[in-house]
Amino acid sequence: MVEKKNIFIGFIIACFFMSPLAIAPASATDWPMFQQDLNHSAYMDEASDFNPDAWLFQTKGILTSPVISDKILYFGSSSGLLNALNLNDGSEVWNYQAGGNITGSPVVAGSDVYVGSGDSYLYALDKKTGDELWKYKTGNAIESSPAVNNGVIYFGSDDQRLYALNTTNGTLDWEFQTTNAIKSSPTVSNGSVFFGSDDGNIYSVNITNGTQNWAFNTGNAVETSPAINNTTMYMGTNNGNFYALNTTNGAILWTYNFNSTIKSSAVLDPNDNTVFVGSDNGNFTALDMRDGTLKWSVNTGNVESTAALMGDNIVVTSTTGTVYVLNKYSGTQAWSYMPGYYLFNSPLTSPIVYGDDILAGDNNGNMYAMDFSRKVGAPSMYLYYVAAIIIVIFAGLIALRVLMGRRRKKRINNK
Repeated sequence: MVEKKNIFIGFIIACFFMSPLAIAPASATDWPMFQQDLNHSAYMDEASDFNPDAWLFQTKGILTSPVISDKILYFGSSSGLLNALNLNDGSEVWNYQAGGNITGSPVVAGSDVYVGSGDSYLYALDKKTGDELWKYKTGNAIESSPAVNNGVIYFGSDDQRLYALNTTNGTLDWEFQTTNAIKSSPTVSNGSVFFGSDDGNIYSVNITNGTQNWAFNTGNAVETSPAINNTTMYMGTNNGNFYALNTTNGAILWTYNFNSTIKSSAVLDPNDNTVFVGSDNGNFTALDMRDGTLKWSVNTGNVESTAALMGDNIVVTSTTGTVYVLNKYSGTQAWSYMPGYYLFNSPLTSPIVYGDDILAGDNNGNMYAMDFSRKVGAPSMYLYYVAAIIIVIFAGLIALRVLMGRRRKKRINNK
């Protein structure tokens, strides 16, 4: 009995200290905005000498997808905090309290970081200090992630307008009126701004003056963001239809019906002619960019976040609280990680990649840095909770066994 107890105690101690923290050198570049660049490609491939640790940062609220600039990680939360962390170890550089919740990813351009808030303001901050430079008030909450191009920042608002502001001082260049909230993050390409609206339309407007080029009616709200390759735009809708449209005139090239809401924005791999997208049908899917032919579909649970390409793999996060790394050619699982250890799972944000590192937040205020090269997850606080639960259960079983033994002995003595 003593030997069994010693073995169990040793197992518990090992559980507490078995989380490895070291991470291998990675190759990386900046990820300064939602889906990495103006075309929303969610792809990055460039060398770097980055050598971080796996880490966990805890704040409060539901987190946004993060962005990276000069090895600083920026993200917001439903508590209204915008955090800036050192990418190497997750230590906080600064934080800024907005007047409302933050649901859209920030964007970094030059020396500034921009983010919208539920208090209807778009904020411009110094990216090194977090000092406020200016703010611009719209007519309602801002849930759209901005895009910056040539000194102009573009973003939508729940007041039904798309705005174009001067990044230097926040003055209005132009605005475009739709008939419902704009939660879609705009994409800038070939002299036009593309975005969706809750009025069911996908819009193309002139980048210079905001005049409409064309509008395509999908019949339901469009909250995803466009992904563009050459003259083709890819976008899903709340009614389950996924579209490939000609960016010049909005003509349909092909469609694919997921039979379920699509809140996941598309990710493109032009080298392999593949478009990746998640949906609420429980699968993550790869289609041929040219004609919409199904390549593969893998059960991951509902995917409402946007994936990220990483070499020959694609990183997917699900509403079940799991990070999946899938082979982009076959969908075969290369690795998975569940920070909540089943008992404390929470939906995860859209992941971003920095070399071999994967970064994602959750709805419980946790931002995780993970290392795919070593298959190492961030050191999660939930590991200790699970260990404590195991101890309590084991202690209860021992107590129950002792109690039953005493009762059995008492019955024997009474005979």
